[in-house]
Amino acid sequence: MKPFFPALMLAAFLSGCSNEHGEIITETGTLEATEVTISAQVNGTLRSVRAMEGSIVREGDTLAVIDDTEWKYQLQQAEANLKAVEAQYRLTLEGAREEDLIQADANYKSAKSDLQRMEELHKTRSVSEKQLEDARTRFTLAEQTFRKLKEGSRREEIALAGARREQAAAQAAQLRKKVRDCTLTAPTAGTIITRFVEPGELVGPGSAVVRIADLTSLTMKIYVSQTILPRVQLGQQASIAVDGFEDRSFEGVVIHISSTAEFTPKNIQTKEERVKLVFAVKLNVANPDGTLKAGLPADATLRLSGSQP
Repeated sequence: MKPFFPALMLAAFLSGCSNEHGEIITETGTLEATEVTISAQVNGTLRSVRAMEGSIVREGDTLAVIDDTEWKYQLQQAEANLKAVEAQYRLTLEGAREEDLIQADANYKSAKSDLQRMEELHKTRSVSEKQLEDARTRFTLAEQTFRKLKEGSRREEIALAGARREQAAAQAAQLRKKVRDCTLTAPTAGTIITRFVEPGELVGPGSAVVRIADLTSLTMKIYVSQTILPRVQLGQQASIAVDGFEDRSFEGVVIHISSTAEFTPKNIQTKEERVKLVFAVKLNVANPDGTLKAGLPADATLRLSGSQP
């Protein structure tokens, strides 16, 4: 979020209707609105833009839709891969099937019997050394296969299969988010003040789509001198006057008082005023009916605390 700064000059501050020691002060500032720029988070072509400038939106309203066809294809591949990896993980966790174990046991016993027979024949030189070595190799492989199936998967194998499952799940979750990100929604209620794109345009991550401003509550900043500052308090009420609404005043309240002094803004007209140290005071201005607009100059009148009503 960032404040809306109009092209008008910031203020003609410290033009109070009474001096520093008076009970009431009036200072000038500029009304500002809080803005949110909604940007695309994925690549794609804009299928539609539903937000129109000047329209009011609620939180969660759809603002624009990006073509998600390519992202959905990638998601289907990722979900298929996840199913395969999950199946492999279950096999690793559960170990060998009973029929596989029976077959491995039979192969082991057969290889053992063949080796014993070859060793007896080798003693009578009825078989060659090569035939005996081949029998020993078959026996070793059959024995290892049987013992592996009988003992089940090692902890390291189970951990590796689990890690692959988590990786596949994370990839699928990431692509699901990409698909969701193809629909841009309003993060807050407000008014559409700028529409940056049109349907058919190609956007990428960070591309601005629309800008929303909350016009139901504006802010303005005034500056007061160090002698007045102790008599301005948080929560203090103010009356806001705007040119063009001479017969109406608006409610304001002090929401922030700067703890750091600064020089009077440079657009103050006299050199004497520019060298004074002042403190920024921020006010919230209620605007429930949207009468006030960001960028309008306004006068804030405050009754200093500690003074008589």
